[in-house]
Amino acid sequence: MIHNEPALFPDQSMGASPQRFRDAMCRVASAVHVLTSDGPAGRCGMTATAVLSVSDAPPTVLVSVNRGSVSAQRLIANEVFCVNTLGAADRFLADVFAGRTAHARDARFTVGEWGELATRAPVLASARIALDCRLVASMSAATHELLVGEVVALHCAAPDDDTLVYLQREFRVV
Repeated sequence: MIHNEPALFPDQSMGASPQRFRDAMCRVASAVHVLTSDGPAGRCGMTATAVLSVSDAPPTVLVSVNRGSVSAQRLIANEVFCVNTLGAADRFLADVFAGRTAHARDARFTVGEWGELATRAPVLASARIALDCRLVASMSAATHELLVGEVVALHCAAPDDDTLVYLQREFRVV
């Protein structure tokens, strides 16, 4: 039997405001990534947690980025990006690319060791995984752009390394 009684869901009358939605979503653990790109629009990078697998045939991912950010515009214009999934040792780097440190946008790549795979988007040497992608589709949704990338090259670190996640508005290691 399905019940819709206030006693079961006392907060139901509060609605789904932006703040309540953020409070709810902070309870979901998400891997922490640095999205990077390089090309005609310039080099860029940003910390992101809204990344998911779409398919393995062909390997495809979806990332969600705030359309108001400079990095989002460069990711789209460059038509390539790399999803660098961070390990425990990269916590500071997550803050750097989130803009929480004194590192100017152009100085962010002075932190960490960077290389390239197929697309020339920056690849973090210490990343747990690096998914080098070619942008194949994008669409607007609310305040964000949803970018679909076909993975054209990838790198995987040792399987026993710890991964950095974001939960309850703080970084944690799993």
